[in-house]
Amino acid sequence: QVQLVESGGGLVQAGGSLRLSCAAPGSIFSNNAMGWYRQAPGKQRELVATITSGGRTNYADSVKGRFTIARDNAKNTVDLQMNSLKPEDTAVYYCATKGPFSVRFGSWGQGTQVTVSS
Repeated sequence: QVQLVESGGGLVQAGGSLRLSCAAPGSIFSNNAMGWYRQAPGKQRELVATITSGGRTNYADSVKGRFTIARDNAKNTVDLQMNSLKPEDTAVYYCATKGPFSVRFGSWGQGTQVTVSS
């Protein structure tokens, strides 16, 4: 199990911005894909955004144009910049990682709460 540490959640008004950050061990970071998922109360966990080791990104339709995922291989971090936040973005956000030979994201952070008020 890879240890991932998230930070940056909080409370923000609709239309505002937040930046989440996730730190991963340097021994695996550059070779691994990284992702952000979220889980709202009463709902299943869903993909928000992913980024491959080579920097290719993928976003859920609901966040395209508002969220940006970026990785810093020198700092072993992956950030999620969230702009134009909506109340429906309220959820616990989880950082995740998977190795180059893994199909699914198998290591998860503890989660950070994002609450968007209307």
